[in-house]
Amino acid sequence: MVWLEMVVLAAVQGIGEFLPISSKGHVVIADALFHQFGYDLGEDKLTVNIILHFGTLLTILVFYWQRIWQLLGRDRRVIGLLIVGSVPVALLGGLLKKSLEAAFENPLYVGLMLPLTGALLIWSARRTTGDTTCRQLSYGGALLIGIAQSFALLPGISRSGTTIVAGLGLGLRRDEAATFSFLLAIPAIAGATLLKARELLHGSPDATPWPVLAMGIAVSFLVGLAALWWLNRWLQRGRLHLFAWWVIPLGAAVTMWQLWPK
Repeated sequence: MVWLEMVVLAAVQGIGEFLPISSKGHVVIADALFHQFGYDLGEDKLTVNIILHFGTLLTILVFYWQRIWQLLGRDRRVIGLLIVGSVPVALLGGLLKKSLEAAFENPLYVGLMLPLTGALLIWSARRTTGDTTCRQLSYGGALLIGIAQSFALLPGISRSGTTIVAGLGLGLRRDEAATFSFLLAIPAIAGATLLKARELLHGSPDATPWPVLAMGIAVSFLVGLAALWWLNRWLQRGRLHLFAWWVIPLGAAVTMWQLWPK
């Protein structure tokens, strides 16, 4: 059953990482549903979540390979902006590691956070389209987007949603807000993956088998490509806020499920 569960979680990750609905939150919900029916990944939830994020990291590298290549040329200034934007999540991720691990065990956190993501998306619909590019972004603006990204350490708060909305609020063009958001994801996801890889190399007896993890990476990568293409189309049409009508009812439903007397 671990194979089926991994396929489902990887597909959820691939969709949720790019659509502004919180991949971590949906993975927690999916895992809780499996647990409800007697199936579980054991104590390996955070490891699996980070590994699935690696699959979507590969999606970003493939989808934005031209913009990444430009970082070595005309977009060199963006590297400094990405470094500044990565500071908040690096600091908070290290300080709150134990608390975050606890959050991954409790779907109630997700249910409470998802409506906040929805509120942000609805607010974005009121923003007029800016004309600023990533290269024109200030270092202060990059830091603000980085702070927005740090809130997404909590499952239920969408990383893509918070960073794209923050970028739109700072006057970035829609396509540039998405580009900066996903370029900013590269150091965050890569850093977390490298830290977890050191633990995986020592391999505990209860760890998820490597072949299962590899399949999860492949599925999250392929599904992520489709989801990222979809997000860019909807973002250009000003439809980002429509995802609120998924996360708000889902958050309410999960909260009621978790608070319902057992």
